[in-house]
Amino acid sequence: MKNLCYILSVIATFLSAGCEPIENRLELGSSITAEQLEISADPVMVNGKRSNKIVLNNQSRVLSSWDYGTGLTQKKTDTVLLVTTGENEIIFTGLNADGSKIQKTLTVTVDELTFEVPLEWGFLTDGGEKNWVWDTTLPHVWGNGGYLTNNAPAWWVLTEADIDGQAPGEGTGAKMVFSLRGAKLAKIKSNGQTETGTFAFDMGKKITTENGTVWAQGKLTTKGVTVLCGKSPNEGGAPIYEYDILVVNNEKMALSYREPGTNNAWFWMFKAE
Repeated sequence: MKNLCYILSVIATFLSAGCEPIENRLELGSSITAEQLEISADPVMVNGKRSNKIVLNNQSRVLSSWDYGTGLTQKKTDTVLLVTTGENEIIFTGLNADGSKIQKTLTVTVDELTFEVPLEWGFLTDGGEKNWVWDTTLPHVWGNGGYLTNNAPAWWVLTEADIDGQAPGEGTGAKMVFSLRGAKLAKIKSNGQTETGTFAFDMGKKITTENGTVWAQGKLTTKGVTVLCGKSPNEGGAPIYEYDILVVNNEKMALSYREPGTNNAWFWMFKAE
């Protein structure tokens, strides 16, 4: 009888403990501040150097969103590739159980691009923001020419001073700003008016001539905004959102667009500001 009473007493104690609210014991549902976050972004070391492969780790009781510039991941732990050397900012946004959000920025230093990434990210944005303007070192900055036969305006050609006649405010004094974070593109007209959108590129879409020479290195696609004077005159001035990349490096960018069903191509010649 004493043994039975002891057993019943133990069961009662266990059931009583089991009825305690889980939130009280594990503190689930309580929010934390940005200062309480336990997060890290560490480069993978290769031959003693900090590579561009970054290990993200969230040990906090919040849902994760990592913005690493050219992309987002919502995994608690993940491995991502950065596209530029030097200091890179990774923005972490945590979602608490009560719906509140907290944010913290981590700075990661990359010594070298050990793992292959498109160099064009660095060319276009310089790892942050980069301004591009008409290339006035050339005799002509916009116009048409032969598809696959020309690499710059050759037939009907315009200087920077002529551009306003085709696209008001997009000639002298206008510029484009390519931003790494969010792959954003802003077109700022000479009167200060700004149009914004995004950009993407695919360097796998090369175009070669009949003899195998690479004519276009890839494709640049914009969304919500065109490049300066980004239109097709023979198609009713229709906006152009996809361009062949003829040249892109730290200093120069040359783009082209082929009118469908023709050998007529339009050319845009830009330089870094």
